[in-house]
Amino acid sequence: MAAQFGRRLRKGATATTVAALVVAALSASQAPGSTSAPADERAANATEPPGTPVTGNSPYFTDLPPLNTPNKPNKPGTSIDLPAVTGPAESGIPATVLAAYKRAEQTVRDTAPGCRLPWQLLAAIGKVESGQARGGRVDANGTTLTPILGPQLNGVGFANISDTDNGAYDGDSTHDRAVGPMQFIPSTWATWGQDGNSDGRKDPNNIYDAALAAGRYLCAHNRDLSVQDDLDQAILGYNRSREYLRTVMSWFDYYRRDSHEVPDGSGVLPDSGEPDSHGSGTRNGNGDGNGNGSPGAPVSPTPPSSPDPRDTVKPHVPEEPDGNGDGSGTPTPTPPSPPKTPPPPTQPPAQAPVTTLERLGSASVTATEGERFTDRLRVRAKTSAGKVVGGSRVQFQIIGDTAARFAGAETRIVVSTGTDGIATAPTLSAGDRTGRFIVRAKALGTTAPAADFAANVKAKPAPAPQSDALARTSDEELTAETGGSFADAVEVKATYKGKAAAGVGVSATMVTGDADASPENWAENDKGPYFKDADGKAVRTLTALKTDANGLLKLPEIYTDGNAGTYTLRLTTADGVVLTVELTVTAATTAPTTEPSTTPSATPTA
Repeated sequence: MAAQFGRRLRKGATATTVAALVVAALSASQAPGSTSAPADERAANATEPPGTPVTGNSPYFTDLPPLNTPNKPNKPGTSIDLPAVTGPAESGIPATVLAAYKRAEQTVRDTAPGCRLPWQLLAAIGKVESGQARGGRVDANGTTLTPILGPQLNGVGFANISDTDNGAYDGDSTHDRAVGPMQFIPSTWATWGQDGNSDGRKDPNNIYDAALAAGRYLCAHNRDLSVQDDLDQAILGYNRSREYLRTVMSWFDYYRRDSHEVPDGSGVLPDSGEPDSHGSGTRNGNGDGNGNGSPGAPVSPTPPSSPDPRDTVKPHVPEEPDGNGDGSGTPTPTPPSPPKTPPPPTQPPAQAPVTTLERLGSASVTATEGERFTDRLRVRAKTSAGKVVGGSRVQFQIIGDTAARFAGAETRIVVSTGTDGIATAPTLSAGDRTGRFIVRAKALGTTAPAADFAANVKAKPAPAPQSDALARTSDEELTAETGGSFADAVEVKATYKGKAAAGVGVSATMVTGDADASPENWAENDKGPYFKDADGKAVRTLTALKTDANGLLKLPEIYTDGNAGTYTLRLTTADGVVLTVELTVTAATTAPTTEPSTTPSATPTA
């Protein structure tokens, strides 16, 4: 590894000059996502985020992009003006890898639009971490053909991270290694792993899963990646090296200028080839053995006469008399002058501040636990003159004891207003806890009063009791005389999978026709046995009956009119289980009583 690294640094002044010009050009950038501060200065002043970095400060490829954008002239608004030349193939990104970056960008845009994640940032990190999955050596599903593993993080030249996954991802049961095309260490993957290709798995060796996980990580803490400080923090959270920040930013700028798709497996690998499973190749290691991530510390000592071209913006002039250090006597070519910093763009007129957040739609929203709120929360930003304000950052924050969350399990999300001044929060999931809470919308950086939305999570309705059988508890024949009633009550029991079914709804109807047929083939009888309602009137259908805790249901007393014969009582559960009961009415030996009238009798007159 040391020999390879040394050869890379001894390539001569031409490579050094190109690298220096790239850094100088980036320093002059006025494009979105860049500032006018020099790249070295930004990297030196950037504050390192807390927590373990994604890669555990594993080594990475240090190759910088070509100075010129291949094949196409610069697009308007790019950071430096370079001539259109036919350049190398570095701008080519393998098809599946490129598709994964763009899908991750779209997914994050749908769930965290305020982050403004560009796919070119993922491509820059993927280039630096794995050479775009080893030049696109992935299968049709996006999984690398062979594992991509960083070196053992055992404190020798790198951070010291003991095993956290029992070797499940990295095959190492003593120490962790960075895994996959985006080089996640197992402990970070356990938190941030995603299923980017919807195959039901979260695999760090799959470019779709890894790209989406990287996007989620970069957008954490409500970052807006169009803001340079947030962008620097996100990249440093990936690997705590200021040289790493400079290297990623150079590829980010390069891919924003131009990129094109190439077939899988044909991508350009870094100069010294593809890294092996131990991370060898032209990679830069970071880590002081304590997980502190010493910026730019190489795996092996670098010869002092050959400084890394990314450590300075000045062209390197070797001390050897022949001009290039190899004794050939070939004079050193004169480096071209760095491009001049373009004049700053004309600033648009200052926009009036937001003084009001107008709540749109309902002030209260409701959802059932385990589901999503169907109503989207929206506000409109306005000035004191009533004009809408576009581009204002609005934070939606969940306040209260609730399990409700925005996408990515976030309790806060930042969204920018559109040209209509409206900011719409992502879909809100209710979670598994009932209760009320508040979602507060606040225009960041202003004194405008917040707009609150009242939210409520209701409990799921209890599932309806089920039954698959209904039977009488007695096999005695049911017989009565006309004008009387049945001495034996009709009692039934509902069961489900052989066990008593409590609370099952049952209806009972005296029917004509085939009681075992579908309902359209039978009708309520208008004579024969009947029940009585609360007013004592004759009814031949009872509803809203329920079985008790033992699954039992005893029907009210059944009466007979003056019509003898055989009749059918049909009982039906809410599940559609049907039981028919035969009722026999014989002629009475005495005069029958009259069936209760269903209409009030006339009042006699005096």
